[in-house]
Amino acid sequence: MKLLAKRILGLLCLSLIIYSCEKDNDDVAIVEQQNEASAYKAQVVVAWYGLIKTLTTETPGYTPPVAARAFGYTGIAPYEAIVTGMPDKNSLSGKLTDLQLNIALDSKKTYHWPTVANAVLAKMTKHFYASTTQERLAAMAELEENYNNEFLAENGQEVFDASVLLAEEVADTILLWAATDGGEDGQFHNFPAEYTPPSGPKYWVPTPPGFLPALQPYWGSNRPFLVANITETHPPAPPEFSSEPNSLCYERAMEVYNTVNTLTPEQKDIAEFWSDDPVTTATPPGHSISILNQLIEKEDADLDVAVEAFAKLGIGVSDAFVSCWKTKYETVYPRPITYIHEYIDPDWTTVLSTPPFPEYTSGHSVQSGALAEIMTDLFGEDYTFTDHTHENWTDIFGAPRTYGSFYEMAEEAAISRLYGGIHYQESISLGLEQGYQIGKNVNALALDK
Repeated sequence: MKLLAKRILGLLCLSLIIYSCEKDNDDVAIVEQQNEASAYKAQVVVAWYGLIKTLTTETPGYTPPVAARAFGYTGIAPYEAIVTGMPDKNSLSGKLTDLQLNIALDSKKTYHWPTVANAVLAKMTKHFYASTTQERLAAMAELEENYNNEFLAENGQEVFDASVLLAEEVADTILLWAATDGGEDGQFHNFPAEYTPPSGPKYWVPTPPGFLPALQPYWGSNRPFLVANITETHPPAPPEFSSEPNSLCYERAMEVYNTVNTLTPEQKDIAEFWSDDPVTTATPPGHSISILNQLIEKEDADLDVAVEAFAKLGIGVSDAFVSCWKTKYETVYPRPITYIHEYIDPDWTTVLSTPPFPEYTSGHSVQSGALAEIMTDLFGEDYTFTDHTHENWTDIFGAPRTYGSFYEMAEEAAISRLYGGIHYQESISLGLEQGYQIGKNVNALALDK
């Protein structure tokens, strides 16, 4: 009996040991699972990009190229700070031009990825929008503090401190890299006085109503994130300049002239919806960022999905404006309003004000093409969505618009510039192709392990 009792007791002890080991392993597995970015939702990212949209609208100097650059670096930083919590993803280090990161995690510490996201987005946003209004500076501080208080209470001081330290180290490294690309502080230097465009009837000149000088004439020489987005995206030359009525140049001008003069109410709505002027909106790249932010919220996306999507879109729209501006200031092609006033109708007016830079290619087209390729890769080809970017300003920009695919959206954004009297057909169609290739290059980044 004693021997049987001992055996039973031994079996009970062994069972307890096995159960304890299994429980410990389960706890480790739970900790590891919770320590992956996919275990968290993307609310903190959505909140920051909602504020970034407002900051881009209200901060002086945030023209489309400047805004696109800010979105590029602001998107890359959270991805790089959180990629170690994404075991199926690779870093962008070594894949983007001149980006070499050497960030080592402390294996003895636990990181809370939403805290990392909050800290890195706060630092990047405060850097790029340091010259905004006092009200918006306060809004940035409040958003950061609200999430800090929430995450500190949830995770404790040690996890919070480790997460913030990681975020700041990555952000500092990204900002040092950004400072060497040629576009630093571009918001303060949109119209360099030393630039003089070539003269002659076939070249761009300042246009009414403001007759502003050339905006960011050197932007095309900035360092791209992907060299292929410059070397593989150069479009053919625009139609040869001619004032002859039988020329393609004249034909394209007449197309703009007749289109604007016979706009349907729907076409006018499209032109206004996609106008995306600085100061009154978050600019065309800001419109793209807004669309992605809406989709992240709509899909209730996880944190890892959100930071990858914003990194890719940021790279795409930023390189779109480097590529497009390089084309613009190499061709220095005149705007439709200049040509039409000179050779067709001196009293003609456009639906939208012509922006202050050369015509070819269309920035709307290039960045929308990049957006379409990247979003299609992320969300699918036949993805129906409604764009609520201007929902609070329907009296100015019209009602939200619904699309059956991202390509449908890109094509509408591109053709809106014809309806607005701003671009010729080649600038629109070839600009889309330029953007599609940029998007394909971004999608080709080897991020999956």
